[in-house]
Amino acid sequence: MVHLSMINNAKIGFIGLGNMGAFMAKHLMNKGHELNVLDMNPQSVQELTKLGAKTAENPGQIAANSEVIITMLPACPQVTEVYTAPNGILSGIKPSTICLDSSTIGIEASKIIAKLCEEKACHFSDAPVSGGVVGAQNGTLTFMVGTKSTERFEAAKPILECMGKNIVYVGDNGHGLAAKLCNNMMLGISMIGIAETMNLGLNLGLDKKILTNILNTSTGRCWAGDTNNPVPGALDNPNIPGNNEYAGGFGVALIAKDLGLAQGEAISTQSVTVSGSHAYNVYKHLTNSGAGLKDFGYYYEHIRNKKE
Repeated sequence: MVHLSMINNAKIGFIGLGNMGAFMAKHLMNKGHELNVLDMNPQSVQELTKLGAKTAENPGQIAANSEVIITMLPACPQVTEVYTAPNGILSGIKPSTICLDSSTIGIEASKIIAKLCEEKACHFSDAPVSGGVVGAQNGTLTFMVGTKSTERFEAAKPILECMGKNIVYVGDNGHGLAAKLCNNMMLGISMIGIAETMNLGLNLGLDKKILTNILNTSTGRCWAGDTNNPVPGALDNPNIPGNNEYAGGFGVALIAKDLGLAQGEAISTQSVTVSGSHAYNVYKHLTNSGAGLKDFGYYYEHIRNKKE
């Protein structure tokens, strides 16, 4: 049974107020939940405290004052540290706390954290998201939830529904991340496809808006084309990265990290992922070239007007 406070006024600890996390936290506050926040960026924390959030000095303090803990962090080292450091979540957590990790990390690393939470009588779920910054801002994210039982999923669902539109129970711990890595491999591949297609079309003299409209109403349609088109001016939305010099959005370094994780899983399962491997190499090269903080649509700018 879902506790009433999970719906109306839960005490939620939120760690990680980046491009997506800050919007997610705001949605929770708008739904009436009491937030205790933590982030390395003081400006991000200050923005939430102005809206009424409380702050803590470390993850252990967050845990001691929370019924639910949500982490939204860049990679595995940060998630592991936040949970297992001497002043980490596990140092102050209370039994029956619901822990939701919306970061994208390795499956086995997530399972280890889940086991550590079980030893503290707490309920851990991997709950990575899809939808990008736009989805986080609009509260329309998809959550892919991996957890031990449908009961645990149902207990967490009201919280996740404050931030997302599609809340999907994928299976046991680790399955949410498995789905996310598959999704992001497809995302990386499709962005490369859109960037190269648009570059070819413009080099052939096509109007970028006409070509974009054709792709978005034909068999080439995909999220990278109809929502996050990398060509400046191809879409009229002024807030997408392609119209803002590739600022914000889903960073090149982050997609490279996720594609690297997917390749690791492909090797362990002996799965053929030729295009996934190519996409990983593309974004790893862009990261090494200094474009790691740009939105991953920056690949278009990287190849624009280049001839082979």
